[in-house]
Amino acid sequence: MVDQLAVANWMFATVNRDEDTDPAPYPEPLPRPDGGAGPSPAATGEPVADLAATGEERSASPAEIVAFLSSPG
Repeated sequence: MVDQLAVANWMFATVNRDEDTDPAPYPEPLPRPDGGAGPSPAATGEPVADLAATGEERSASPAEIVAFLSSPG
C-alpha cells in the first residue's frame, strides 16, 4: 500500500508540476524485511510447522505483524 501511495503522489506531482521544472524521479519500492527480521516463532513460544511440507497456507500471527510493522527500513 505504501508503494502505491508513493506512486500516486508521484503522479500528482508530475501532472501538477511547472513545465520548466525537471520531472520528479519515479519512486522506488520500499525494501521489505527479510525472513530473518523480528522474533522467530520459536522465540515467541509459537508452534513451528513446516508449511511447505504440508502444503497449507496460514495468516501471519499478531507477533509477526508487529515485528513487520516495527522493523526499520
